[in-house]
Amino acid sequence: MRFGTVIGRVILSRSVPALEGGRWLIVSPATREGFPSLAVRPPVLGAEPSVVAYDQLGGGVGDVVAIEEGREAAMPFQKPTPIDAINVALVDAIHYSPL
Repeated sequence: MRFGTVIGRVILSRSVPALEGGRWLIVSPATREGFPSLAVRPPVLGAEPSVVAYDQLGGGVGDVVAIEEGREAAMPFQKPTPIDAINVALVDAIHYSPL
């Protein structure tokens, strides 16, 4: 699981039936060095490539979210679903104190 900031949305004209009703978010993942910037508005873009994540929670631009990637991203679905990243949490606050 990784944290990141939503920096945009993807609009589709067609979708796999299992994914209808959700939306797609463009998420800029945070690095360890970037954690303090998660509270900054407007969001600071991270150095890592952005991720497109499926969302059923209602995340929007500027929100901090937790995303899960890989095989685990498809686990919430009953049938096999072609998905690589999913939003699993809308983050209210992060209390980070590096060692």
